[in-house]
Amino acid sequence: MSLKNDLFLKALKGETVERPPVWMMRQAGRYLPEFMAIKEKYDFFTRCQTPELASEITVQPIRRYGMDAAILFSDILVIPQAMNIHVEMKPNFGPYLPNPIRNQKDLDSVIVPDVHETLGYVMEAIKATKEKLNDEVPLIGFAGSPWTILCYCVQGQGSKTFDKAKELCFTQPVVAHELLQKITDTTIAYLKAKVAAGVNAVQVFDSWGGMLSPTDYQEFSWQYIQQIIDALKDEAPVIVFGKGCWFALGDMAKSGASALGVDWTCSARNARYLSGGKITLQGNFDPARLLSPPAEIKKMVHQMINEFGKDSYVVNLGHGILPNVPVENAKAFIDAVKEYKPA
Repeated sequence: MSLKNDLFLKALKGETVERPPVWMMRQAGRYLPEFMAIKEKYDFFTRCQTPELASEITVQPIRRYGMDAAILFSDILVIPQAMNIHVEMKPNFGPYLPNPIRNQKDLDSVIVPDVHETLGYVMEAIKATKEKLNDEVPLIGFAGSPWTILCYCVQGQGSKTFDKAKELCFTQPVVAHELLQKITDTTIAYLKAKVAAGVNAVQVFDSWGGMLSPTDYQEFSWQYIQQIIDALKDEAPVIVFGKGCWFALGDMAKSGASALGVDWTCSARNARYLSGGKITLQGNFDPARLLSPPAEIKKMVHQMINEFGKDSYVVNLGHGILPNVPVENAKAFIDAVKEYKPA
């Protein structure tokens, strides 16, 4: 089936477009009143694990705003859940893993699962979403990077420093690398299953990559992301988003990934320069800037497109949308891109 709107896939291939495509990280979710209505009835992992709910949440922003791509509603922590690591989502706290992995003994109980058995509900959600989207726009599947998943598995919760995760890497590197490899193997199988179920592209979120020095990043994060790209790139376009990882853009650009996400601390000019100027870039509007007045948002979005250039570019935020963003401000962001005319 051909998509009615394939602007996003064209941009990932670096083809010439009339305007760049637009979507927003975390667009399916907490800033939308229709999402909050579902949230009141069902807890977090019920929403992730019920295909009907996950697919409904995925298409809500498309119905409301008409972005150029949908991203499947799920969570990066479904991977450790499938690997026999208990994960809870506590209200007003975030992820909580009561039995963190701190040594070899803890690691021995971690499995590389059959993703069709443990994560089959995600594939069902993809099929349900594809039906609802009716080939209007492409669907993106995602996973956390192995390093970012390790951060939660070892720390046991969110953190500003992930000091326990780093401590494991630096004091028990054998354990850390074994855990990273198990996560990588699971993630590759998971993303391949997602592509087979119908997603048109995949994104790897390295949310905590910027916690590592450039040297440690190579050892504990990038080499595992590279394995994922190598395994997936011939099956679907791969986008890599590393928050705070501007120092790795050069290596990322040579990796076989189709596009690189950029956060708001890296200018368009620096991102183009550091990535060699040929690869498609995605980003990098400061999510908090969506709290500015709509007219100002539109002006800033047009300026951002002019700085990145309309081709080989996907308009997005530099991280996930904040829950307190007014719906009309999110609309202004999307509309600004749709109204864009090259200077």
